[in-house]
Amino acid sequence: MALLSWKQKTAGILAATGLLWALAAPGWAEEKADAGTVIADGKQISLEFTLSLDDKTQVQSNIGQEPMVYLHGSQQIIPGLEKQLTGLKVGDTKHVEISPEDGYGPVDPKRTQEVEKDKIPEEARKVGSKLTGRGPQGQPMYAEVKEVKDKTLILDLNHPLAGKKLIFDVKILKVENAPAPEKKVEMPGTAPGTAEVKPAAAPDATPEPKKAQ
Repeated sequence: MALLSWKQKTAGILAATGLLWALAAPGWAEEKADAGTVIADGKQISLEFTLSLDDKTQVQSNIGQEPMVYLHGSQQIIPGLEKQLTGLKVGDTKHVEISPEDGYGPVDPKRTQEVEKDKIPEEARKVGSKLTGRGPQGQPMYAEVKEVKDKTLILDLNHPLAGKKLIFDVKILKVENAPAPEKKVEMPGTAPGTAEVKPAAAPDATPEPKKAQ
């Protein structure tokens, strides 16, 4: 009777183990499938990147820092980069060269705005001052003082990287289903908001909506 009881217990353990395998296998298969999921519209992508210019100047890199996360197909990064990332999967690396037309656009000499001096910090009221600000929808804006008049300033609103070829070296870290949206994607505007002095360091070139973000 004791042997039969042991066999019964063993059979129960095996049956339970079989049930666990039956439950675990689909999840394992799904995880394995996710690892091979390619970048496509609607996917949330995490990546690391280094951005350089044609003269080898390194503008920005997030290697060893927090990854850049964006929703593919939602115009959250410049179109040239988004197009080149389509179809990649986790672990892929790619060297991407993007023309100004597919990046921050060519330099537009008409992309200027005249603003009253009292809207600009006093220390920035001189030609060449770099400014940052917020547009009507809260999006980041960039400007440079081009001309100083008696009561106003002429601002150049071209992005600091406008007219430049952009060179990205990227590595895909995650390709996931997008979470439920928390807020509406903000599209760029043209009018600057309250500006502030921008340090004379390299511009923050984290890919963002095309401006020409």
